[in-house]
Amino acid sequence: MAASLFVAIEKKDVIRPGTTDREASTAVSRLAYDLFGVKRHWHRRIVRSGPNTLLPYQDRTPDRTIQTDDIVFADFGPVFAGWESDFGRTWIFGNDPVKRRLRDDLQVVFDEAKRFYLSRQDISSHDLYCKVVELSAERGWRYGNWHCGHPVGEFPYRRSCYGFEPWITGGNLEPMRRKDDLGQDVHWILEIHLIHVDLRIGGFFEQLLTL
Repeated sequence: MAASLFVAIEKKDVIRPGTTDREASTAVSRLAYDLFGVKRHWHRRIVRSGPNTLLPYQDRTPDRTIQTDDIVFADFGPVFAGWESDFGRTWIFGNDPVKRRLRDDLQVVFDEAKRFYLSRQDISSHDLYCKVVELSAERGWRYGNWHCGHPVGEFPYRRSCYGFEPWITGGNLEPMRRKDDLGQDVHWILEIHLIHVDLRIGGFFEQLLTL
């Protein structure tokens, strides 16, 4: 359902030049309600364009009008049928080849990181984060955040009951394949945030890693 929502965002030109980041975010929320009856989002909804794309989710950015040659990404967490989703994609306006390569490399890094995860039964969060940073550098980008993902589950997922460090990040040696304190399999969202500091651009891609 989250994937279908983002396809609709593109088909209906919800995110387009001439609108502001905040206007686009509001329009996506309305579309989610119109298509799927979504009334709740489990985290703050963001659309970021231009230099705002350099900054990770936790940073606040000024509102900005999307330009005709911009790079833009969206990060939404709509709740579908009682389950948290977390989905992010990047759009390019104009024909800048570097921005297009950045957008395309997001999927490449995600797919390679997922293959790495699937190939190691005892993988830790530290292992996967370091691999994502390495893959980003191999494609010519810097990784843009201190973590690259987190658990996701039924809404509201009881984060106080994790019983473990919930971030895919360097130094977290806990295994990713595990049960939470409720005895449920832990499912992870993988986030890819690639940036180029000198060009002041970034791109973002995220979705479920473990199904």
